[in-house]
Amino acid sequence: MTEAASVLYAREEIRRRVEELGRTITGEYVGREPVLVSVLTGGAMFLADLVRSIDLRLETHFMAISRYAGAEESRGRVQILLDVDADLTDRDVILVEDIVDTGMTSRYLLSVLSGRQPASLEICTLLDRSVRRIVPLEPRYVGFDCPDAFVVGYGLDFMDRYRSHPDILRVDDLAALRSDPDALAPLLTDAAA
Repeated sequence: MTEAASVLYAREEIRRRVEELGRTITGEYVGREPVLVSVLTGGAMFLADLVRSIDLRLETHFMAISRYAGAEESRGRVQILLDVDADLTDRDVILVEDIVDTGMTSRYLLSVLSGRQPASLEICTLLDRSVRRIVPLEPRYVGFDCPDAFVVGYGLDFMDRYRSHPDILRVDDLAALRSDPDALAPLLTDAAA
């Protein structure tokens, strides 16, 4: 492991927690067919593992939002680039997020989705960095409570790098990563070994 990052959540811990979330959702949505809506690109890996852990008929859809114009957080300023193309009226909708931070983006997406008149609307997030919350927001399903640290791996990226790493890494030296976005590259070969 490099000095710039350390494992925050290991792949086996992630796998077990995602399976637990899937069992919980299965139990709470018995007899229903939830619609899982994930935000690209970070949430795709989590969504893929989550749907395999849910023992129900369900649908998946994606949304894509604008990048943060170089910022590390959105501050709620988003533009929808790809929208859900299904009718969500009277459907049980679960917004699947890789990470909920300030809550600004999630609150915006919830307002957009609630305008489609779903029967219910909840959030399932792999990571909840509630310590940074600005708006009141309580995801119903949470994988892990994330500390106030920059994280990469398992779908989370830095400049489109490190999404494929199977662990979630805490970036301990963000300045080093900013000066060399490939500083964590040796981790990718370590993961393949």
